[in-house]
Amino acid sequence: MIPIIIVVALALLALATQTCIFVIERGYPPLGKKVVVAGAVLNVVELGPTDAAGPPVLLLHGASCNLEAMHHPLGELLARHHRVILVDRPGHGGSERERETDSMPASHARMIEEALEKLGTGPVIVVVHSLAGALGARMALDYPRRVAGLVMLAPVTHPWRGGVGWYNRAVTTPLIGKLLVHTVTLPLGLLLAEKSARNVFAPQAMPDGFVKDTATPLLLRPREFVANARDLVTLKAAVAEQAPRYAEIKAPVTVIAGDVDKTVSTSIHARPFAATVPNARLIVLPGVGHMIQNVASDLVVSEIEAMIAKLAPRTAVTVGG
Repeated sequence: MIPIIIVVALALLALATQTCIFVIERGYPPLGKKVVVAGAVLNVVELGPTDAAGPPVLLLHGASCNLEAMHHPLGELLARHHRVILVDRPGHGGSERERETDSMPASHARMIEEALEKLGTGPVIVVVHSLAGALGARMALDYPRRVAGLVMLAPVTHPWRGGVGWYNRAVTTPLIGKLLVHTVTLPLGLLLAEKSARNVFAPQAMPDGFVKDTATPLLLRPREFVANARDLVTLKAAVAEQAPRYAEIKAPVTVIAGDVDKTVSTSIHARPFAATVPNARLIVLPGVGHMIQNVASDLVVSEIEAMIAKLAPRTAVTVGG
């Protein structure tokens, strides 16, 4: 009797998950255009004037979210005067990646570089948040002619003690992971989404409607939840491999972090990164947590615009070769 009850319960949860996927994807259709690259199809949103002076600004989101987390308010503020490009990282939002295991910053950097080449952007200012700090650093290392400048917001850059949550390892485990993401993950995630987002904002208050406005429920779809978990599970090894190279970064870098960030430790990541990169400056905001792009959006915009002003004469060339 008990096995039958379990099977029926799992079947109902699977049905509920499929229903929720349909509703979520109807509620949050991709708003960008598709750019096909080797290994992925990337969803790209462009804002602002295409003929703006200075390099375009590329905004890359962190874990457990999509490009909307960088769109409001940061992308909209920048788009008043600059060309802004937002990309759903491979496997997130409206982007797809061919292989679930294709999770490393080096691979994602190559995909985004190919997309920028197809968009004809020339050099760009790369602005990254959280997990995407590892991606931004990798782009600066592997594609220095593409990265005119780098702005890091509460970035992940170095290995740390501990893991990334038991559930991330669970859902990346063969068979068990598939069962979890197709039954319990989505319904449970919908119940916990608001609380989780509030924890990331702490000690600042989360803006009203943040979860809905940033299309956060897209994360709970099985394919994206697994992609996000793989990104996190493989992240420590990725930053351990690339951290010894950070002194090679030649682009100007601005790092902005909060001194009470409980999600990504400023002492473990932002401080040593800024101390290692030759042309980096560090801004540590007192009493600020993890969501720099929301809490200090005006400061972030002013720092990006100051970098653009300094770089404009040097970046009036195209990337080639």
